[in-house]
Amino acid sequence: MNALHSLDALMNPFRSAAPLFIKAVHLPQAVTPEPYAGLLVHHEHMTVAMENFHKDRVDVEVLDRHLEGPILYRKIILRCSTSGVVVQFGLVRFDLRTVSQQVRDEIMAEEIPLGRILINHNLLRHVDLNAILELSLGEELAALMEVPAGTTTYGRLATLFCDHQPAVDLLEVSRPLG
Repeated sequence: MNALHSLDALMNPFRSAAPLFIKAVHLPQAVTPEPYAGLLVHHEHMTVAMENFHKDRVDVEVLDRHLEGPILYRKIILRCSTSGVVVQFGLVRFDLRTVSQQVRDEIMAEEIPLGRILINHNLLRHVDLNAILELSLGEELAALMEVPAGTTTYGRLATLFCDHQPAVDLLEVSRPLG
């Protein structure tokens, strides 16, 4: 797997005049700096990791979405419930054929983070961590996270399996920490 090709494929449905990232570098997991390593280098849901790290529940805000047949593409942010601070940016490619109609309805309602929906329905069996990325934020993403353009942060590419089927490809980017 070429991580930068996977990143490009996730960004394609959301191309805009301003790039999300000025620069993206695929890093070995072993050199991911703390606290990002603890936050990103694992095989668990990022919803839970973000809530544990920030000691607050997170809420989803869907910025954009495209439905191409059974494939749902979403551009999202997660905010801490108490402060409203953006703690994660994400790009999602979800094959809706891998879940029940009830789960699809909850996903399409856009009220609950995806990880929480899958946990609530006991669907997720495995998170496959594909790559860690060092990212320099472009203007749009920097503005969402309220940091200067060019700020460095880290993210991960992952695949979620539902009932042993690859269901979701994800880019999950932490807000800059430090």
